[in-house]
Parts: sequence; C-alpha cells; structure tokens
Amino acid sequence: MMNYKLKNTYLCSQKSYITTYMSARTLADTLTRTVEALAQPASYKDLYHEHSDGVPLPSSDVLEKIVDLARGIIFPGYYGRSCINPTILKYQLGVDTEQLHSLLVSQIQAGLSFANFEERTAVFAAYNQVTLDTEMRRMAEERAEKFIGRLPELRRVLATDVVAAFNGDPAAKNYGEIISCYPVIKELTVYRIAHELWNLDVPLIPRMLTEMAHSETGIDIHPGATIGEYFTIDHGTGVVIGETCIIGRNVKLYQGVTLGAKSFPLDKDGNPIKGIPRHPILEDDVIVYSNASILGRITIGKGAVIGGNIWVTKDVPAGASITQQAHASFGEDCHSDNRKQP
Repeated sequence: MMNYKLKNTYLCSQKSYITTYMSARTLADTLTRTVEALAQPASYKDLYHEHSDGVPLPSSDVLEKIVDLARGIIFPGYYGRSCINPTILKYQLGVDTEQLHSLLVSQIQAGLSFANFEERTAVFAAYNQVTLDTEMRRMAEERAEKFIGRLPELRRVLATDVVAAFNGDPAAKNYGEIISCYPVIKELTVYRIAHELWNLDVPLIPRMLTEMAHSETGIDIHPGATIGEYFTIDHGTGVVIGETCIIGRNVKLYQGVTLGAKSFPLDKDGNPIKGIPRHPILEDDVIVYSNASILGRITIGKGAVIGGNIWVTKDVPAGASITQQAHASFGEDCHSDNRKQP
C-alpha cells in the first residue's frame, strides 16, 4: 500500500511538472510570436514617435501636477493646500507659481520637440541639435512666462463662471460648493488654462489638458474654442464644444448639448480641409437646453433659447425661442418676442 501511494504521488508530480513545462513553453512561444509581430515596422507605421535626445513627450503625470497647482493658485484653499493662512498666502502663492513655471517650461519644450519631429517645422530647419534644443528652451521659457502673467486674468474670468453657475442653479448653497463640487468649474478651469496655451501656440499640451478634463468631467471642450465670461453648463455630462466655436457672454448650456460641425469640405485629393470655421457662433445671453445639437457655422442670435432634443442647422434670430414644434415650422412660429420655456 505504501509503495502504491509513493508511486501515485510520483506520477502526479511528474504530470504536474510536464503540464507546467508545457504551459511555460506555450507561453514563451506566444510571447515570442507576439513581440515579433509588434516589432514589425509596418505594424507601427504612423503610430511611433522617436524621442529627441533628452526631450520626451509631455508627461500626463506632470500635466496633472500643473493642473493641481493652477487650481490651487486660482482657488486657494479649495485646491492644493487645504489650510491657508492669509498672513503667508503671498509666500505660498510665490512658491506655487515658481513651481508651476518650472513645470510648464519642461512640458512646453517637450511639446515643441514633438511638433518639430512630427511636422518638420520649417522655422527650425537651419538649427543643429544643440542650437535647436537651446532655441526650444528659450521659446518654452518665453511662453511659460507669458502664461504666468495671465493667471490674474484667468482667476477674474473663472470668478464670473462661478457666479454664473451659482445663479443658474437653485440647488447651489454657496460659491464654495460650486468651486469644490461642480464639474463645470473643474472643466472650465482646465479649458481656460488650455486656451491660453493654445493662444500662445503651444503644441499638443492644450489638447492633452482638455482630454484629461474630459475624462474627469464628461465635458468635451476643444481648447481652440472661444468662450466669453459668465459661462456655465448645468450638469454637464455629454456636452461637446468644437474647435472653432465662438460663445458670447452669459451663455448657459445643459447636459448633452453638441456644438459641432455639420460636414467637412474636402480638398482635390478627397481629404478634409483643416482649420476652417465649421462650428456655431452663440451670441450673448443664449440658453441651450439638454441634448440639442447645433451644427455648422451658423449663428444663434443674442438672447435666443434653444429647446431640448432639437437639431439646428440654420441661423436663429436674436430673441427667438425654438422648440420642437416651432423648429418644424421655422419662420412661422419663431418670433423674437416668443421666449417660451421648453
């Protein structure tokens, strides 16, 4: 009986060893085939970025630190340091602003390097690698300094957005709740930072920032869009604002609104023409209710109200109120003195 048990144990252990060996062999073969396929140049054509020496792509982790620092500088006490002493606030702002500038320089330089590699920027064609890195560093420092100089204006404009969000939501108890909790303020803070960098011709980073905010809030605003003061989005999830949108003052959107392009004109080779105005213009005091889609380079006039679940592809006059019924017979039921709430 003892010999039988030992033999059985031996056979089981041999079977387990063979199974483990075969599994490892199979895994090794799979890994080898997979790596060989992934390493084929044809498989990563147009998906590969060759880093310049010492200058990697902009870092998502560092950009998150930049956003955290900027939020703390603009809204001290709500972001960043939770304990703010007014007697040393100036010192703390100085430390944070200096750190923000330093991080921005490194990331902007990385963005410039990326753009030069991807687009073969003509302005850099005459530089060798050493002078190229020096020039990119100079440009990054210049843009970072200009951005830092815009922080007081960023705070002023974002303060108007806080007021608009508070006045537009009867459920809001105070400004602190708006700043701490409302996704629209988190989104607009990042958008307005990204828009400043966009206006300074900083490559790549503005898009990375707004996509980070999109992931956080569910609101998708292109950094190239122009948005006036006292702007707010109620709830926010699913809102899309395209690159060439122009939005005036005191505009309010609800969840699910799309300010998008209707179609893309093509060049002689059948490729979409880039960089042309293709998104709506919303003048001052416009309200757009949930799930409305406003498409193409059209103008929604001052004070107009666009009802929910509407597809709008034509200009809307100032003061008009568009509901589904009115939109179906646009021109008959749409009058500037008819501001019915949807």
